[in-house]
Amino acid sequence: MGKNLKIKVARAALDMTQKDLAEAVGVTRQTMNAVEKGEYNPTLKLCVSICKVLGKTLDELFWED
Repeated sequence: MGKNLKIKVARAALDMTQKDLAEAVGVTRQTMNAVEKGEYNPTLKLCVSICKVLGKTLDELFWED
């Protein structure tokens, strides 16, 4: 599992910090940081929440090319 730069890019496009996104999906900033760094494999529920907040699909944020 590599870094998830797609989440970072989508978050930055909305001018959101990791803390903002974490609060919106109900996790800690540390968890959000670990997800972005590829050190934490989020649950499907968390993935869907992240997608809803960022206005992206699961494929757009989590599909590995």
